[in-house]
Amino acid sequence: MASPLNPDVSRRGVIVGSAATVAAGGTAPLNAQGPRMTTPPGPTLPVQFKVNGEDRRLDLDPRVTLLDALREHLQLTGSKKGCDHGQCGACTVIVNGRRINSCLSLAVMHEGDQITTIEGLGTPDNLHPMQRAFVVHDGYQCGYCTPGQICSAVAVLDEIKDGIPSHATADVTDRPRATADEMRERMSGNICRCGAYSNIIEAMSDVAGTRA
Repeated sequence: MASPLNPDVSRRGVIVGSAATVAAGGTAPLNAQGPRMTTPPGPTLPVQFKVNGEDRRLDLDPRVTLLDALREHLQLTGSKKGCDHGQCGACTVIVNGRRINSCLSLAVMHEGDQITTIEGLGTPDNLHPMQRAFVVHDGYQCGYCTPGQICSAVAVLDEIKDGIPSHATADVTDRPRATADEMRERMSGNICRCGAYSNIIEAMSDVAGTRA
């Protein structure tokens, strides 16, 4: 159909002409572009720590998190990267007997530390009691959050055993007990999208020798 402004110019002609203009004035071929700018590698720092009972030494960019050092440099991929903001607990490991979110901690901060990941708690042939309890009580389900859940659960029972109070502790002058409420409060930083929370508490209660 002819254009109402110019009867001699058709719609097809306008489209064809526009396409030809774009092709003629397009970008230069890739091989005609200048060299790509690359960022030189930054300085590294040495760090030495004991992971699952084994001395490990790495030279790392000081910005590398403990989680990335474990996963990418030591190939210990049991610890998972979930939110990468310290909100889900999937990256939980045990450092010097206390649980931490490894995505929020720089690797170079752990010089000389004792680090335990899920791989260091047990093996398929020799499960840690908490790992075995998770299997018995179906606390693992999809399994993505399970390494962090298990590491946190082990550390939680140690915290209670050591008399460390929590927000759920009724009397901070008294030793806490491994009650369901106490364990739920302490495990609240570990998120499970499958909703296996009640099964996880049952597994922890089994290991602690109590009933949920």
